[in-house]
Amino acid sequence: MAKFKEKLNWRFGWLWFNKEKVFMKSWQKIPEQIRRLLVLMVLLIVLFLIVRSWLIPPDCGKYGHYRASAVDNIISQPLRYAGQVECGDCHEDHMEVKNAGYHKNLACEVCHGPAADHIENPDEVELLAPRGRGYCPLCHEYLPARPTGFPQIVSDSHNPMKPCIACHEPHDPKPPETPRECSACHAQIARTKSISHHVYVPCTRCHETPEEHKIRPRDFRPTKPQTREFCGGCHATQTPEIKGIPQVDLQTHGQRYVCWQCHYPHLPEAH
Repeated sequence: MAKFKEKLNWRFGWLWFNKEKVFMKSWQKIPEQIRRLLVLMVLLIVLFLIVRSWLIPPDCGKYGHYRASAVDNIISQPLRYAGQVECGDCHEDHMEVKNAGYHKNLACEVCHGPAADHIENPDEVELLAPRGRGYCPLCHEYLPARPTGFPQIVSDSHNPMKPCIACHEPHDPKPPETPRECSACHAQIARTKSISHHVYVPCTRCHETPEEHKIRPRDFRPTKPQTREFCGGCHATQTPEIKGIPQVDLQTHGQRYVCWQCHYPHLPEAH
């Protein structure tokens, strides 16, 4: 064992004193193109470390992944927003209507602008009160990306030339009359269905919809078909054949899947 340790120490000692020769021999064995790439990579890493040390502020990382001085910069900025709790101290009537309506989760300053100065000096600093037609469509103009069920309009055809507040109380913008068509809120679905083979199928044929849904849509939701047999009422081979309506054998077609897992019901031909 002692001889083995002595031999091992001798070899490591030889490598230590001859490390330059060993390194050069190993370096020469590496193909030239690989050596060039290694040199380039080392230079890039060194350049990255230099640039990083120059760009990153010295106080970065003291509290987290940001500049510690950024906290002081933010604190030094003047207050511009007051928060809607402050609004309720003077405008109790409006807050009562708003808290019971559709805009209850919308901050007052979204529509009226920053209110800190108004809170400090209400007689001299007045807030913005949008009365034109171009403000409400910022949220309610029809866009396919907006969630289904969100009230949307096409402002060019929806009571053109009339300001929104002529018909809607802005703090609780209920429609002046109960919507007669589902498209009032489900515009995207209505446009899709209008070019579908289901264009003449009324929405209530597939969705049991309580009347209260038109006034309080989030509290009273319509139902959706949950079984294959529902679509089979029109499309199963056992039903009376009607010209133009595709029919399938529910025992073999799709088997364990509900129909709308493969067919989009508002445009079922585009599956």
